Order: sequence, then structure tokens, then C-alpha cells
Amino acid sequence: MKLLVLGGTQFLGRAVVEAALARGDEVTLFNRGKTNPDLFPAVEKVRGDRAVDSIPSGRWDAVVDTSGYLPRVVRASAEALRDSVERYLFVSSISAYASFSEGPHEESKRAELGDMPIDEMLPGYENYGPLKALCEDVVTELYDRRALIVRPGLIVGPYDPTGRFTYWPHRVARGGEFIAPAPAHGQVQFVDARDLGTWIVDLCERGESGAFNATHPSISWGELVDSCLRVSSSDGRPVWVEPEFLAEQGVGQWMELPLWLHGRDSAGMFRADVSRALAGGLTFRPLDDTVRGTLELAETTDDAGLKPERERELLEAWPR
Repeated sequence: MKLLVLGGTQFLGRAVVEAALARGDEVTLFNRGKTNPDLFPAVEKVRGDRAVDSIPSGRWDAVVDTSGYLPRVVRASAEALRDSVERYLFVSSISAYASFSEGPHEESKRAELGDMPIDEMLPGYENYGPLKALCEDVVTELYDRRALIVRPGLIVGPYDPTGRFTYWPHRVARGGEFIAPAPAHGQVQFVDARDLGTWIVDLCERGESGAFNATHPSISWGELVDSCLRVSSSDGRPVWVEPEFLAEQGVGQWMELPLWLHGRDSAGMFRADVSRALAGGLTFRPLDDTVRGTLELAETTDDAGLKPERERELLEAWPR
């Protein structure tokens, strides 16, 4: 298979390229050359900014768009490639849905932009989901049954630049008491970039079409914490803290305490229906493998995770 990847050197794009090369596929990368420019030395690379430069000419079986966020930019790429590729796979997001009071399925209502800007991403990413939905519409309009829309949940694993999932393996590895959001049987959903990348290449090769939610069907907080303890051989001790207490203390959801969500409006965020993806061949490596890869090849970031002093304050305030 001949594959064009828009991006391809950071995180999911990197995993897509690695999966394609492992199968012997021919890959062309189109990107600005700013992130890991020396990666994949044997792969054809065309430098350019998709927002302002022309897409390369050629013929490919599929294009994988991992870097589309604004509808006008996605439209320019999709129109330019309309006669050059058999299939256009656009990586969207679970965030494209309008509501998470229940777990979304592929036909659930999608987010609307309202009065938020269409030509720029807001600093707090409030319009991220609606913009992804509009990008989906562009690809579907231009490619119809040649369009593939993949809506991942949180993407995790090696080379994760966001620090969200990454916080947990690294925090547990540091040892000592650490805050874990109760209940331990509460559900989270995420997908290893390597599993997602392999499946994306499979979808392109099989000539699939339509929309797919793509994330692990069910992992509990307890399973995640146990895996982090096991892989890191840590002496860490989870303190399971009730969500009401965390909310009363003003703990920030999703970023300050990564992956933690609380409230009726977000109850379905980790209950996405992925039955279509499972039927379409999406598979998952053992959780320990994801945790190990994260520890070895992903770094924490300053904007994700409880600061040590904040965690100590919360632990001292939590009634034992």
C-alpha cells in the first residue's frame, strides 16, 4: 500500500508510520520538518506547511490526516488530494460529540460551534470538539464513501507529549502515598497510540469507510494503579479519595488530576461505545505494556498532574 501521512513524526502520526513500515508499505510524509525531522531517514519527506503550501502531487492508496484542526485547512488538503488518493482517513476525536451525559456512539449528536471562532483554536481549546466535527463534515462531503473518520478517546503511550496519562506511571513510580480518585472500580478509557496506529493502517488497507469511535472499552482505576505499581516495582501506596472531597477542595478535573472527571455532564466520557471498532478489528496490548512504554519513552509535563505540595495538602486534609 502507498500511504501519505500529513504529519507523521509525533505521537500518533509516528505510530501510524511505524506500523505501515513494519508491514512493508510505502510511506510519504508531508510536514513542516519541525518535529523529529531526522526520524524515518529512508522515508520520502516533502516539507511544507499545509495551511499555506501546496500538498505534494502523486498517487496514494490512502492519506492519513493526523494534523487537521481547522476546517479551512482540512478542506484545502482534502480538495487538493481528491483525485490523488483512494481514501481519506481523518483523525477526529471523541470530543467531537455534543454531550457526555451518556456514552456516545457514532450516530450521537456532535458538538456545534455556536459563536466560537471557526478560523482559530481558542486558548482553552473550548472550540476543539466543534472544529473537529466541522473537519469531519468537510472530509465526508468531499469523499463520501471514500471517507474514514476515526474518533479516538485519550491517546496514550510512548512519546505522549501531553503528560495526562503519563502522570500516573511516573507519579506511582516515585513511591510514597499518592492520591487516586475513588472508587477503584470506576471506569476510564484510553487507547495506546501503537494499537491505534496499527488499526488505522489496517482500515486503510481494507478500504473501510464511515465513522469509528476508537478507545479501550473498559479499564478500571484500580487496574491502572495496580499496573503502574507492578511495572515500576514501586512502594507507592494509593489513597483512594472520594470525588466529592476532591471537588470541594477545588481539584481541577482532567489536567490537575489527570483522567479524573466528576459530575453528571461528564459521566459518559469514559463510556464511549466502541463496538463498531471492535468488530472492525481494533485490538489492545496488555495494559502493562502501555504503562512500561510510557515510563520509558514519555515524559511528564508541568501543566499536567498534581504538584507535590498540592498533593501533600490534600492528603493531610483528607479524613482517614
